[in-house]
Amino acid sequence: MSIEDLAIAPSTLVFIVLGLTLAAFIWGRFRYDLVALAALLGSVMLGLVPAEGAFAGFGHPAVITVAAVLVLSRGFERSGVVDIIANQVLKVGENLLLQLLVLVGTIVLLSGMMNNVGALALLLPVAMRLAREHNTSPSLLLMPLAFGSLLGGLTTLIGTPPNIIISSYRRDVTGEAFSMFSFTPVGIVVALAGLAFIVLIGWRLTPKRSGQASTDEMFDTANYLVELKVGEESKARGLTLQQLRDELDETIPVLAVVRDDNRRAGYNFHGALEEGDILLLEAGPDELQMLEDKVGLSAIAELEEELEEELAEDSEAKDAEHSLDDKGTDTAHKKEAKKDRQPVDTEGLQLIEAVVRNDSMMINRSVRQLRLNHQFGLHLVAVARDGGRLKQRLRDIRFKNGDVLLLQGSESEISESLASLGCLPLAKRELYLGQPRKLIMSIAIFALAIMAMLFDLLPAAVAMSSAALTSLLIGVLPLREGYQAIDGPVIVLLAAMIPVGEALETSGGADLIADALLSFGSDWPVVVTMVGLFLLSMLLSNVVNNAAAALLMAPIAVSLANGFDVSLDPFLMVVAVSASCAFLTPIGHQSNTLVLGPGGYRFGDYWKLGLPLSLVVLVVAIPLILLVWPL
Repeated sequence: MSIEDLAIAPSTLVFIVLGLTLAAFIWGRFRYDLVALAALLGSVMLGLVPAEGAFAGFGHPAVITVAAVLVLSRGFERSGVVDIIANQVLKVGENLLLQLLVLVGTIVLLSGMMNNVGALALLLPVAMRLAREHNTSPSLLLMPLAFGSLLGGLTTLIGTPPNIIISSYRRDVTGEAFSMFSFTPVGIVVALAGLAFIVLIGWRLTPKRSGQASTDEMFDTANYLVELKVGEESKARGLTLQQLRDELDETIPVLAVVRDDNRRAGYNFHGALEEGDILLLEAGPDELQMLEDKVGLSAIAELEEELEEELAEDSEAKDAEHSLDDKGTDTAHKKEAKKDRQPVDTEGLQLIEAVVRNDSMMINRSVRQLRLNHQFGLHLVAVARDGGRLKQRLRDIRFKNGDVLLLQGSESEISESLASLGCLPLAKRELYLGQPRKLIMSIAIFALAIMAMLFDLLPAAVAMSSAALTSLLIGVLPLREGYQAIDGPVIVLLAAMIPVGEALETSGGADLIADALLSFGSDWPVVVTMVGLFLLSMLLSNVVNNAAAALLMAPIAVSLANGFDVSLDPFLMVVAVSASCAFLTPIGHQSNTLVLGPGGYRFGDYWKLGLPLSLVVLVVAIPLILLVWPL
């Protein structure tokens, strides 16, 4: 089927394809890389993209540069460069404004030199630890931290994919790309203005959600940890833990098994249960009843909050003991017995919190489908969503991005399992300081790559790829981790949308949109049209990936510049800045989604800080762009 057979103008077909693509992005039923690939293949079938050039995007310099930057970012983490910084951040103290200044300021700096999602992944556990140690609501820290990662990406070429895309597009149009620090004069002032707004005013616009700063508070774990005993008549006697789960047809995790005063973690207990064994597990009232009915496990102790109150009343109970009658004496003895009962020791059970990333393989899948225990060695203890613990059965939960999971697993393997699943650990982070030689080598390699780009010795894609390859060759980063660092969905999205964006230009669609904007703004100064372009690109970036927004808006920006017969640089810079301003929704950028669960935020919380911050960026960026990149 060809365009001529359909008798529809190519530009109209491009608008239809893009309209359906944007609708699919907003719907969110299918992952954005699949949507982008479908748009590419649909464009090929409609003749909008030549078949021989359909997959040229996978070799595009922008795609290669993004992949190399992701590898280098992981190398920084592995060598300990970022952990040294994080270790200093933890010393900031109790002052909230100082915490915000140091956290957001640090992530602004880091995001300019590495992938902004990677920077957030490194500092998010640090922010959670700060919140817990100083009894601060993490909702006051995490949204500013996420927005800071976006602001920091504005400052350099490699800070965020839109900058790389805009630079590559300029090279395609003019033959010369933007350099590493072309974005810095505008980006750094905008980032500092955003930082000042967040620290002084913006944090007050974030919701203060209580009860999110610790595992016990988020999941109410202490109220659900119970000890169950295997009795002589218990059906559980003689069963392994896996057979017990099969019998229950439920994924209730056994955290530990106590036998003869020796405790073994549930994931490491492979024998059959015997009479007298005590199982420590996490269960609510309904699950306790099911365990009693199905397998004859009876509760012998529950960790209730009232236990601490009873212990606090110990002295009063002793004073009253002498004046009680027989019934009262019996009550006092019960009190004494409760005092002697010690809380279940959870130390060493390797409980860890983790948040589900946007690109996680867990999304829309259940525990059984993932084979979480068998394949990854993890027990799911609880799930929190929208700031509260989910009460439904664990086996029925289908995970969503932003969910916070309470997991148990082997301490030596849990980090690798979380990485494979696409989860970001939130628990207290042991800082990995790496080896001094690798740390120095990592910094030196990156510095050489920057110098090669700065003096135009090598293009960005070649310089970054060479740095990534060298890091792998000298052992800064193991090869397997290098491949894991490359964000497959983002690479596919970029590679698929580049030809579609080119089709928008070659079909005349970009010119049509530009003509409409030109006619609308013909009676106004050029700056008014630039503001309109900024707002359009910013709104688009809040509902689709920011890289996709930059790919779609770049041809329109160039058409507008040609229509006004002015330099295209300021228009491209407007797109670069605005495409990274996804402050209004949790779905606009991965950084926003990653803090959704840990911060206990709701969808409508983001615009309260995001809208005024977007206006600050607009007001600061437009005059600066015109000053640095005049028309």
